[in-house]
Amino acid sequence: MDKEKKKQMIKLSVAITILVIIIILVVAIMIRYQVEGDQNMPFNLSKIIVVSTAEGKEAEGEKKWNFDVYQNNDVYIYFDKNENYWGEDKVIKSVTIENINITKTPVQGEIKMFMPNSVEGRLFNYSEEYIVGEKLEFKGAEESNPQTLEIGSNGGNVVFSLSNTGLGTYSSDSGKQIVHDGTLLEKLDITNEDIKFDISFDIVITVDNCSYRGNINLQLPCGDIIEEGTCSIEQTDFSDVIFKRE
Repeated sequence: MDKEKKKQMIKLSVAITILVIIIILVVAIMIRYQVEGDQNMPFNLSKIIVVSTAEGKEAEGEKKWNFDVYQNNDVYIYFDKNENYWGEDKVIKSVTIENINITKTPVQGEIKMFMPNSVEGRLFNYSEEYIVGEKLEFKGAEESNPQTLEIGSNGGNVVFSLSNTGLGTYSSDSGKQIVHDGTLLEKLDITNEDIKFDISFDIVITVDNCSYRGNINLQLPCGDIIEEGTCSIEQTDFSDVIFKRE
């Protein structure tokens, strides 16, 4: 009887040990997923390019030059097919920008997000009809076309603009031609520190049967646009961006 009882105790101990090991492995996998996110996405965020400058939009006034001054940051986000993806081949159904938050407001002005212009001509038209509300969605298509809010289903890019629209109006009777870039801000006694802001937003990549969500943070504008007029940056390191399956 004692021998049989001892065998049962050994079996129970082994079962408990195996269960504990399984629980530890599951917890470890969950913790790793929370820290590293999904490491096997069919498409990867490959590059973000930001172009920062300023421009004047014609305003009413009695002087020769009357411009409402906007500080603009055009954001281009690129997605490439993951050549190391080990699942079935996927296509992009949509890419959505949502949960848009200005986490640090500028000293001067108000930040608004604009979608691309839907008509022929310049890429962005900073009028009320193109202001982005809660989200901006690009549908999968044969190739990327910002003006129709489409992204290539096998990889491509999305585009939007973050504009500070409340910086004031520049008026002058000067005979000199006005240069529409960041140097305009100096004419309003605005400094680089006055227009700095931080923004946070989610990117949701939807493929055939699931979605992946990651959060992006940007500090804008890039560079010294008051001195240089126009500045740009290109980011390719996204080790701090975690995408998780939804």
